[in-house]
Amino acid sequence: MAKRIDITGLNAYYGAHKAIDDITMTVEPRSVTAFIGPSGCGKSTFLRTINRMHEVTPGGRVEGKVMLDDEDLYAPGVDPVSVRRTIGMVFQRPNPFPTMSIYDNVAAGLKLNGSYSRSELDDIVEKNLRGANLWNEVKNRLDKPGSGLSGGQQQRLCIARATAVEPDVLLMDEPCSALDPISTLAIEDLIDQLKSRFTIVIVTHNMQQAARVSDRTAFFNLSAIGEPGKLIEIDDTEKIFSNPSVQATEDYISGRFG
Repeated sequence: MAKRIDITGLNAYYGAHKAIDDITMTVEPRSVTAFIGPSGCGKSTFLRTINRMHEVTPGGRVEGKVMLDDEDLYAPGVDPVSVRRTIGMVFQRPNPFPTMSIYDNVAAGLKLNGSYSRSELDDIVEKNLRGANLWNEVKNRLDKPGSGLSGGQQQRLCIARATAVEPDVLLMDEPCSALDPISTLAIEDLIDQLKSRFTIVIVTHNMQQAARVSDRTAFFNLSAIGEPGKLIEIDDTEKIFSNPSVQATEDYISGRFG
């Protein structure tokens, strides 16, 4: 079930270095929120704080509050692994499990998290490969390695793997940056379909992509190299791209810097 994310006063660090400063925002359920901004402004770091991946980085720590509906994800006693099951992630480069078949890639999380009959697994694998618009391309080679697929197919396989465990939120960190234009379009179409089931947050350097796929857009920036990234503004995507409230947003979108 898609859930709302409320983030309050969030700071993230790498050792003594503060990477992002005092971020507060709400991400609405069943919507796509895009993070845009120049390289090094903390977009991906911030994305990784939402599912507690940031603290896996050596020296990574977080201050502030991340609420998933009524649950405080950083409260004492909350298991980070369970958070990552609830908030799935798709990375920049497709990363199917190289020794596993296409079928087992999709079923991997299910086998870890519960006991399913073979027929239940078959149904869930087919449903999520169909959901990733991949079923017709792979249904006759489910036992073949996932690593044998094209880059665009591998990324859709990774999305099927992430959705199979029915997360509440799907995070995507530049999911199209390693893909050709046709594969990129397929992923964008897929994102549009998936938002009826999930709350989706995507980091992208492609502003046309942000304009195409997202309902809301958040612009991040940093005042100088080495300074922490800040959220400059977040609003409906149409407003951000046509009439932003902050001059820096307009400068970035119009290509004056970044």
